[in-house]
Amino acid sequence: MNNLKVGLLGGGSWGTTVAALVARNAPATLWARNPETVREINQQHSNETYLPGARLPEKLQATADIGEAVAGADVIVMGIPSQNFRSVLQEVREHIRPWVPVISLTKGLELDTRMRMTEIIAEVLPGHPVGVLTGPNLAREIMAGQAAASVIAMEDAIIVRELQCLFSSGLFRVYTNTDVVGCELGGVLKNIIAIAVGMGDGLGAGDNTRAALITRGLAEITRLGCAMGGKAETFSGLAGMGDMIATCTSAQSRNRHVGMELGRGKTLETIAAEMFMVAEGAKSAPAVMALAEQYGVEMPIASDVYKVLSGETSAQRIFRGLLRVTAGAESEPG
Repeated sequence: MNNLKVGLLGGGSWGTTVAALVARNAPATLWARNPETVREINQQHSNETYLPGARLPEKLQATADIGEAVAGADVIVMGIPSQNFRSVLQEVREHIRPWVPVISLTKGLELDTRMRMTEIIAEVLPGHPVGVLTGPNLAREIMAGQAAASVIAMEDAIIVRELQCLFSSGLFRVYTNTDVVGCELGGVLKNIIAIAVGMGDGLGAGDNTRAALITRGLAEITRLGCAMGGKAETFSGLAGMGDMIATCTSAQSRNRHVGMELGRGKTLETIAAEMFMVAEGAKSAPAVMALAEQYGVEMPIASDVYKVLSGETSAQRIFRGLLRVTAGAESEPG
């Protein structure tokens, strides 16, 4: 594997964590926009802003020059928030060599197009193999060396096995999957359910409520995921259920935090102003609801969350409706 050079774009918590994992297996260069972040990674081997207390491998190089990270790379990894993803890819296009695979780490949708990140890669960089690395992966735990599992999904079963070794490291185990649509949507759609769970936690709901929301939420995102071309079994795996549990129950989850603050009566504007990092669920919610309508899929929990996020109603008012008073058969929507 060591003959593959990797360019990682994005100096946030997850981009930096994946760069640290990859640097153990191959030469890795991390591009970050902020020259201070670059200097700190190169000189102090840390990124205190995003990963306080974590030590990065000395072999990991950082640069503020995107060409330097991309031009010599055999694999590109995109750790860029969803709404800046396309503009950074357009910069990548100036420097990338032909046939280089591009892997997304981003769990969001582009708002105006409703596109998944791998669809944007295919549009901006046609001819490049695309994939997604996803799963229940909280950056700080992985940096602390705690065991975790992830999924790398690509349509090409041969390339995906090659790249599996690139990301696997110590107690970080990476499984392969060829269902790119399902794996990518699992990472996107669970965020909105995590906001619902957070609302319940913020309002003092119990463990039973949380379990019911996670279970009904998983049914909801599986319906939309399958309607969009994903496989049902993907949603019961690491990219679906696994990621859902981590995001809905961890104190480190940004989406759950947004929900908790909404449950405590704060507005989304206030919460966003107080948060340092992006909560993709709040950003992607309008696109998720538009897709549910486009594919004719009922998503009552996601719909209620969207109403709270858009200010149409409050968490307190909606929460009674999150677990429907009139329950039908469990296998039916609603």
